[in-house]
Amino acid sequence: MRTRAIYGCAGEVLTAKERAFFAEAQPWGFILFARNVATPDQVTRLVEELRETVNDPAAPVLIDQEGGRVARLKPPHWKERPAAARFGALYGENPEAAREAVYLNARLMAAELAALGINVDCVPVLDVPVEGADAVIGDRAFSHESTVVIDLGRAVIEGMIEGGVLPVMKHIPGHGRATADSHLALPRVATAADSLSASDFVTFRSLNHCPLAMTAHVVYEAIDAQRPATTSPKVIRDVIRGEIGFDGLLLSDDLSMQALSGPLSVRARAAQFAGCDIVLHCNGSLEEMREVAVEAKPLEDAALKRAEAARAHLARAEAFDSVGAERRLADLLGAVA
Repeated sequence: MRTRAIYGCAGEVLTAKERAFFAEAQPWGFILFARNVATPDQVTRLVEELRETVNDPAAPVLIDQEGGRVARLKPPHWKERPAAARFGALYGENPEAAREAVYLNARLMAAELAALGINVDCVPVLDVPVEGADAVIGDRAFSHESTVVIDLGRAVIEGMIEGGVLPVMKHIPGHGRATADSHLALPRVATAADSLSASDFVTFRSLNHCPLAMTAHVVYEAIDAQRPATTSPKVIRDVIRGEIGFDGLLLSDDLSMQALSGPLSVRARAAQFAGCDIVLHCNGSLEEMREVAVEAKPLEDAALKRAEAARAHLARAEAFDSVGAERRLADLLGAVA
């Protein structure tokens, strides 16, 4: 039986120890980073190797390919894509052109990913940055206006799904107010619940049909002053599943980030207890993955139903003129070059 985990790997090819671990641990999926990427042929083979370990030719393989500074696939083998804020700037001039540009960009990224066998992209970023927040989100967000984030986030979701790739909205219920980088420290947000609801949470509530979402390692003091969203039963139950109304597959953000504390096994147990369907471990450390695997529970019951529902959104990409789309996208972006 598959387990409620996603793991990374250390390099460009699997080691014998990694193969044996994945075959035994049976994670739901895998995630790739820049350390795993060299050439298209190499990535395609690595994806195949990962899937072979769990005997699933369509096992989810994730990547963070947002564009801008968060892109695991880079030139010369892959096209450089703009940061989200570039599309937000276009929206200020021409909302219709921005929606079209975002859709085309998502379709083009999906085509690149699908050609490698990668079937999940951790986009869109639906966080709404505020003045004074840490720069970890910054230009990864479309705008400081939630209405713009919703409009363009919807176009990403549509473009990805129509391109045969599952989108993952992040970082639910909102990372935009964080004054620390959760890779390095635990952010705390003291904003009142009604203000969070009106700005931070609304983007996720409006796009709650997205099949997957990734949590924020952020403490919202007005809701749960003790635990970040990832390990907070109250935030997941009352906000993510309740107020936001998200009933898709909920992934934790990376358990190895320094916002979380304690042994990896404790972090994995806490995230699942809080309500995360799947726990994510990214850094490729086999020792740490073994710790997570001790607590990674079987994928069953509600988590299994959500995982199956998410995978049901995967379909062969519709016919698409990539050459024409690249040309049209360049024309649209020329307005804010």
